[in-house]
Amino acid sequence: MRIVPLDQTFTRWDELLALILSAFAAMNGRIDPPSSALKLTTASLAEKAGTEIGHVAIDGEKLIGCLFLRPEADCLYVGKLAVLPEVQGKGLGKRLLTTAEETAAALGLPALRLETRIELTDNHAVFAACGFSRTAEKAHPGFARTTFIEMRKVLAS
Repeated sequence: MRIVPLDQTFTRWDELLALILSAFAAMNGRIDPPSSALKLTTASLAEKAGTEIGHVAIDGEKLIGCLFLRPEADCLYVGKLAVLPEVQGKGLGKRLLTTAEETAAALGLPALRLETRIELTDNHAVFAACGFSRTAEKAHPGFARTTFIEMRKVLAS
């Protein structure tokens, strides 16, 4: 298994979209509003890869995980962290987060930031075990209740 950056030679957008949708499928019906992953297309993924820092995990020739990173003023935002359901729980998510930490360090950014839905308490626990702390509770536009939490991990200097 290897983790490689997305670059101009990557063409497997259909497979990447299927990976993300499969990884996020367990959220369907559990979260409100629905995941933004459901709005992704192969074209929007290619565009995302052009404006963000993307990585894919490949086992043999199969895409098994991914993440997208976006530099912000004081941190690196971690988005669309996805691992195929059949390989979840085997450490790939942690390896992808290590890639995010390495990228943040290379960019001189002192922290990682991510958002996870309020309903996904299992995700909260996983991220906490990886060193993330809850820093905010927020709501999507049009919602009066908390719909997601923000978590940060301060990196060792």
